[in-house]
Formats: sequence, structure tokens, C-alpha cells
Amino acid sequence: MRLVIAGSLVAAAIIVGLLVNAHDPDILYAAAAPLFGNWHPHLGPGTPAAVLIAFLVIAKGPELAQHPRALPIAYATAVAWTFSLAMVDGWDRFVTRLTTEDEYLHEVPGVTDIPAMLRGFAGRIPDFLPGSWTTHVSGHPPGALLTFTWLDRIGLGGGAAASLFCVLVGALAVVAVPQALNDNAVLPFLVLFPGAVWVGASADGMFMGVAAVGIYLLTRWPLLGGVVLGWCLFLSYGLVLLAPLALAAVWQRDDLRATARKAGLAAAGALAVVAAFAVAGFWWFEGYELVKLRYYQGIGDTRPYWYWVWANLAALALVIGPAGIRGLRKDKWVVGAGTAILAADLSGLSKAETERIWLPFAVWLLAGAAKLDRRWLTAQALTALAVNHLVLTNW
Repeated sequence: MRLVIAGSLVAAAIIVGLLVNAHDPDILYAAAAPLFGNWHPHLGPGTPAAVLIAFLVIAKGPELAQHPRALPIAYATAVAWTFSLAMVDGWDRFVTRLTTEDEYLHEVPGVTDIPAMLRGFAGRIPDFLPGSWTTHVSGHPPGALLTFTWLDRIGLGGGAAASLFCVLVGALAVVAVPQALNDNAVLPFLVLFPGAVWVGASADGMFMGVAAVGIYLLTRWPLLGGVVLGWCLFLSYGLVLLAPLALAAVWQRDDLRATARKAGLAAAGALAVVAAFAVAGFWWFEGYELVKLRYYQGIGDTRPYWYWVWANLAALALVIGPAGIRGLRKDKWVVGAGTAILAADLSGLSKAETERIWLPFAVWLLAGAAKLDRRWLTAQALTALAVNHLVLTNW
């Protein structure tokens, strides 16, 4: 039944999107709504590799999930799968996704003094001011810009390095999630995660990897996990919604004292990062208030809530695929991710492009897929291949 509902939701979102775009293409700002991109059936140099990798994972994935070296095998395969999907659109598109005038790399050459940048960061968030940040930099805390600036400083500047970095870091989620779950059976479903379409390459794919590592670390070393999740707060304001997943990571059903101790250590780690940024001159809450202003200075004010509040969920269905939908269950991981997504959706600050923005939460919805068989791996692969070959996505 849930697959029928999800399929109907996707179909409705596509049909309504086509009708609205035919009437006025400047309302949704998403030609392939509910996805951000353009309808453009195509093949590319990555097509044969993507099909081959999908075939091998479907054929051998469940057995390899029990291999002693399952994690490095899964990581390497996830990188290959993500990269092959990206190559369906070609190398030139891959290396320029993060270099447009709206993206982070556009601002990197201007960051000549990092302390001064942090002190003045909030003042450049609003639009229509001299020196206003470009769209993506203004819409995020300074951690994302810092990441790409540091890459540039160590000689890994430019679009190719940035895009490859997002793929390599994003794929860490494939090994971090099963480690947090203590269940390697989910590995092949994470490898063929349809959301990989947007991991290669978007900064949100990188956010997904960092967040997943942070959640995993909470289950073992909560102080260190708190530091990583504190850093996540400065990659994207929306990652404050990792809180339900963080609670799931530290929760000990029969030992509330242990839960409180772990939560305290995690909070201490996260607050240390917040304090460090505050001392450096950037206060997270000030940035968040200003980013809400910036959001409604752009297309966020035009995109209609009435459509996106439900069409976002259609995009999510395509991200997690049929196996993700079929495997949904009432456990702490799925509930935690679902709570975060519902809060983001209802906030009105996630109207469109959620197929990439919600990646750090969506990957945890596959927690229940471990018990499914190869047919569902096939469905995952077909979903990713269909989306990537029918839509020319912006990421």
C-alpha cells in the first residue's frame, strides 16, 4: 500500500508540475518538478559503467555484505556508482556544478583573510547589498565556504577537486550508517542509494557523509561525535534537525543514566564548536535569522508552499527508492529521520531542491531495507538510472 501511495504522490507531483509550468514557468522554478532540473532523456559516457555496477551489486551485493572486507568494498563501489551516474551527464558538467556564480567556489578567490571573512560573514548574508554573498554561500553558515577554501589552500582548488571531494566524503555514509545500525545487511541498498544521483556532485552530498560519520561516532565516542555534529551546524543551518538522529544514536532504552551521560558529552562537543565560531566572530543564531530574510528575498518567496509541502515528499520518494519506502519501519532511526524531514518540510524553508538538501536525513530511511531481497536492489538501481537518464539534474 505504501508503494502505491508513494507512486501516486510522484505521479501527481509530476502532472501538477507540468501543468503549473505550462501555465507559468516562473512559479515553481523547477522545470522537472518535483525535481530541480530539466526533462531531458539522454545517455552518456557513464551509462555502461552505471548499468554494469548495478548488475554486479544486485548479483553479488548480499553475499559481499558478509565479507570480512565488506566496508571498504562497499565504499569503493559506492564511489564508483556515484561517479558513473555523474558521468551520464558528462565530465564537463560534473566539474562545473560547483563553479557557477551561485555556488561556493565563486567566492573562494575573494577569501584572502579567513578571520576577517568570519567576522564579516553575517553582514553579507542579506541580498542587494554591496558584497552580498552568492546564493549558496549566503544560504549556509561559513563552514561550507571554509571547506572549499581550505581545499584551495592545499592545492585542491577548482571544480574537479571540489566535485570529487563531495563524492568521496558523501560515500562515507555508506559505511557509517551500517556501523551505527550494527547491520551490514543494509550495505548493498546503501551502495545503490538513488540519492547518489545528487551526491555527485553537490555540497549536500558532502554534508550527508560528514553527518553520517558524526551520528556513527555518537554511538561509540559521543564527545567526538558531538564535535563532528557541531561542525555540521556550520555546514548547513538545516542540519540542526539532526537532533532526533543524534538522540537515537545515544539512546539506551534500559539505562537512562548512560543516555544522559552520552548526550551530555555530545552536547559538550557540539557547543565547543559553536563557541569557537562565536569567538572567531560568527554567531550561528544571527546567521540563521538573516538567512531567513535572504530566503524570502529570492525564489523562495515565489515558490508556492501549497505545491512543495507535498511535492517535496514525492522527491524524497525518488531519493530513497522503492526499497526505502518498502522498508520503512517504526524504529528509532527511521523515526528520527522522519521527524527531521517533517520539520523541514513544514517549516516552509525547504521548498524544492529537497532531493539534495534532505540527503543527510534521507539516507537513514534505508535502515529498514536490510531484510529485503534482490528484487528491491533491482528497483533501487532502476530508480536511480531512470531519474539520471530522464532528467538533467542541476546537481
